[in-house]
Amino acid sequence: MRFTLIFIGILCFNACQPDGSNEPKRLKTAEIDAKVANSWFSLSLKLAKETPGFTAPVAARAFAYTGLALYESVVGGMPDYHTLQSHVTNFLPATVPEPKNSTDYHWGVCANRAMALMLTNLYKNTSAENLAQIKTLEDQFEAEFAATTSQEIFDRSKEYGDMVGAGVYKYSKTDGQDEAYNRNYPATYNVPSFAGSWIPTPPTFQTIPLQPNWGNVRCFVEENAAGVAVAAHPPYSTSASSIFYVQALEIYSFKETITNDQKNIAAYWYDEPGKSATPAGHAISILKQLLEVNKSNLATAAEAYSKLGIGLHDAFVNSWKSKYKYNLIRPISYIRAQVDPSYQTTLSTPPYPEYTAINAVQMAATAEILSSFFGSNTTFTDRTHVSRTDINGTERVYESFYAAAEEAAFSSMYAGHNFRSAIENGKKQGALVGKNVLAMQFRK
Repeated sequence: MRFTLIFIGILCFNACQPDGSNEPKRLKTAEIDAKVANSWFSLSLKLAKETPGFTAPVAARAFAYTGLALYESVVGGMPDYHTLQSHVTNFLPATVPEPKNSTDYHWGVCANRAMALMLTNLYKNTSAENLAQIKTLEDQFEAEFAATTSQEIFDRSKEYGDMVGAGVYKYSKTDGQDEAYNRNYPATYNVPSFAGSWIPTPPTFQTIPLQPNWGNVRCFVEENAAGVAVAAHPPYSTSASSIFYVQALEIYSFKETITNDQKNIAAYWYDEPGKSATPAGHAISILKQLLEVNKSNLATAAEAYSKLGIGLHDAFVNSWKSKYKYNLIRPISYIRAQVDPSYQTTLSTPPYPEYTAINAVQMAATAEILSSFFGSNTTFTDRTHVSRTDINGTERVYESFYAAAEEAAFSSMYAGHNFRSAIENGKKQGALVGKNVLAMQFRK
């Protein structure tokens, strides 16, 4: 008898407004905490680290489409916001159906189903164990949400999440990069050769550079699509009085002067694929931590993950556009040829051209976007690498997102990977990418 009364009470709560009317209580996205979003992005970080072929640009793409699907699955419960269809490049109206105005949805259920579908499709080449984790996480939230809503609303919401996930995944395939993890080093690419051009670098001497056509990948933001303007690097020169030579000597000087803290910084922001979730994943990790610390709701999380994911993706496309436009030699190759044949970098050099510095670009974009959510002078602690034992992953504290971006940018100089001009101009490039994302019309 007691159980029956409780059950009737739950039905009444779900069916009635506080004023006693028979209209359904319209649940808003902001009434749900961000746990479901954070849990799915936590799993996506694991998948990006453990799935073959998820190099930095490929991972950034996956985070972007995952964030877009999250946002689209819950925006129907955000009265002041609208779908990004018609606001994102080639994301056409009706790609994702609008929820019915006359019916109620549980936005957590919608998000859960959309995320499960996206991760299953984006990481389809991951291990069987990881695919099983996707199903386990989906089942976990289904059980949690089913206990708080009616079967009718649950079924309707799951169906809607399925349609959103399917629509966004179908949209993702139109950028030509579905399963890009299988094409990181295309054999058909002809490596340019001229004075000062990129050449294979130790230790692997990979002859085809990473994703040489990524600069042509579709951007989400129209203003980023044509390429964010970036100044040219100093003219290549072997003259000891040239800016190019002087910048090479600046890096070479770290052979004798680099401090332990600078070595730690280089390793902390290196985010090598397979050992971390890549540099883009590091930025996503910071956002996840902030959302958890601030006990943010699902609406805030959906907007933040979508903006940051889009910003990271477009940052990589723009940096890659510059890298393969200039095809510039890496410091280790120049220094060995002009200064010291025995020179070794602090960390092995990634297999792609030098200009612009991707850590500078993507973290500058990140700083712009995160500052818009949490404030430009927010002090925060980054615990991304605390569980790692191959580097000093001790948590690091930053006075602002711009301070973190500055450290990340110059980490590549300490590592021996980038000249100063690639860092300074990369920061400018990334900041513009981030500002273009913030100029998008999310609100009505």
